[in-house]
Formats: sequence, structure tokens, C-alpha cells
Amino acid sequence: MARPHPAPVSQPRPKPPSPKLWRPKRVLFTPDALEQPFGQRLLERMQSLGLDITLLRSNRLTGLRGKDARETYRLAKQTLAVVNAPPSLLALQPIPPSADLQFHLAKGCPAHCQYCYLAGSLAGPPVTRVYANLPEILGALARYERPGHVTTFEVSCYTDPLALEHLTGSLSECVRYFGTREGARLRFVSKFDAVAPLLTLPHGGRTQARVSVNAAPISLRLEGGVAPVAARLGGLRQLAAAGYPVGVVVAPIMPVEGWREHYGALLDEVARAVGDVRELTFELITHRFTPGSKEVLLDWYPNTALDMDEQTRAVKRNKFGGLKYVYGKDTMSELRGFFETELARRFPQARVLYWT
Repeated sequence: MARPHPAPVSQPRPKPPSPKLWRPKRVLFTPDALEQPFGQRLLERMQSLGLDITLLRSNRLTGLRGKDARETYRLAKQTLAVVNAPPSLLALQPIPPSADLQFHLAKGCPAHCQYCYLAGSLAGPPVTRVYANLPEILGALARYERPGHVTTFEVSCYTDPLALEHLTGSLSECVRYFGTREGARLRFVSKFDAVAPLLTLPHGGRTQARVSVNAAPISLRLEGGVAPVAARLGGLRQLAAAGYPVGVVVAPIMPVEGWREHYGALLDEVARAVGDVRELTFELITHRFTPGSKEVLLDWYPNTALDMDEQTRAVKRNKFGGLKYVYGKDTMSELRGFFETELARRFPQARVLYWT
């Protein structure tokens, strides 16, 4: 491979318009969800937005499948379901290296990213489920805090919480809660820029907001229904000005043609937007996929340009025997070396939390 070299100083990429806030074509409420006070608040909020709401007679979600995978995908992506999180989700699981533990205010996302992290990990049609028993979920977190240790909680593993905030207010509830917890910190990441509801909250510096960004060929070709990278960074700047700790997630990193120049341009863009922010963090995540996620993604996006050729990848297995396809050792080494050099040059005081 060619030797890495510094990327030239770049000009800002053209700014496509930000997408409108998501308006699901239908909203489904289960009876159990409506028994929750927060569920009633969600109902009132969505009624005020003039959404098409159906009050289900049972707690089973129906009518989500079409005649084929593409129609099922379309129907599910247009649907928001308000349900109760099952008891199993109150037992938290570790989520290294992102945080100590993960919890969930929703599962599913209205965006259309062709490398979707949720593919293969959510059962059934990709409908977005919002949890009406959020107060119960938050109330269960305290028992996971450890005296003398700051415990971090990630809330973006199965959703983009900012994409739903105008519909639910759930992320604001989380921020307020963590603002009262000295021994806990909240982390969320988003590809959206609708940060206004968060700017005046009493967060106490205990919520870290991050945006996920990528090089132009990837963000423009493979990310649908999300805010442009420039808008995401603008939102992050507003959150930093409001006192939130902030960070940037570069993901999924891919060695596309001309990747050094494209990622150099991205880092220039980040520097222009938030390069003067104190205590900025970076998280660097390379692209990987599993056999199951590949199958789902090809159903959802049969004409995708996403590279999922197993022959060009290395196999990585987890302790349970599952496998994923990652880049080979030489490619990973070259990518990592580039980012370490270029981040140090542009952001000498920033911290890289992890590379994976």
C-alpha cells in the first residue's frame, strides 16, 4: 500500500438541506403502554402533532409485513410503535468500549443507512419502538452505580435518540435524570442536528453528546434520511456552547478509493466546526459485518454500493463462536496510523477513546 501522507487543507463540502423531522405515517399504541403515565404523555404529544394514531386492542404489533422484504421494510420504517420495554431490558448488559453499560429508551431508527448497525440484531420488521415505561427504566439504573466509581451508560445502541426527540421527549428525560446523579454519566450519539430541546436542560455536565460522521463518499451515498455532516457538527457546536461534554464518532471507517483525501477533508471539516472545543473526544470504528447482517442489508438495500465481500476481509470470532468480517491486519494498521497521525496534527488536546 502507498505510504500515508497529510491530507490537503480542504474546502467545506456542499451543504445539502437538512431532512425534515421524521413524521411517521402511523403510530401504534399498545394497551400496556397506555397504562403508563409517560405513555399517556406520549399519546398527548403525538396527538398534538396531528399524527395518525391507532390504539391497539392487544399488545401484539400487527400489520407490519408486506408482500416482500422491500415492502415490509417500507411499512416498518414508516411506523412508530409505543410499547413497554420487556423486563429483560431492565437487566443491563455491558457495552465496551463505548460505556460500562447500555440501556434503551427505544429500539429502531427512522434513518436509512445502508450499513445499518441494527441489521441482524433486531428481530422482525425494523419498526421503531419507543418505550412508555421509561421512568421504570431510569429508576432501575441506580442499582448499577458503584460507590467511588463513575459509571457510564450508553443510550444509543439500538436507536438514534435525537431522531425521535421531537416525538417523545425521552432523551430530555434521560438528560434530566443524569443531571441529578453524581456517580453516573450518560452518553448518546446521533446523525441528526435537532438539538434545540436539549440546550436549556439542567444536564450538570453529566451527559456527553457525540455526533457520528463520515467521509463525503460514504455519508452522501450510504446514509439516507439523516442530517448532513455539516449540520450535525453545527448541532454539536451548539451543545458544546450549552456546556455539554462533546465528542465525534468517525464510523464506519472504510478504505474507499481516495480515502486519505476524503477522511482528511472530513477532519478539516470537524476542525473548522469544533476544533477549539476543550476536551473533545474521538471514537474510531471500522466497518464490519456478520453473515446475518449482510443478508438483512441486501434484503433492505438490494442495489447497495456497500462493500461486503467476505473474500477481502478477515474473520474475527467472539467468545461465543459468532463471527464478523473485518478488514485485514495490513489495512487496519494503515487506517489506524493515518487517523492517529492526522488527529494528533489537528486536535493535539483531544482524546481518542478507542479504535476498533
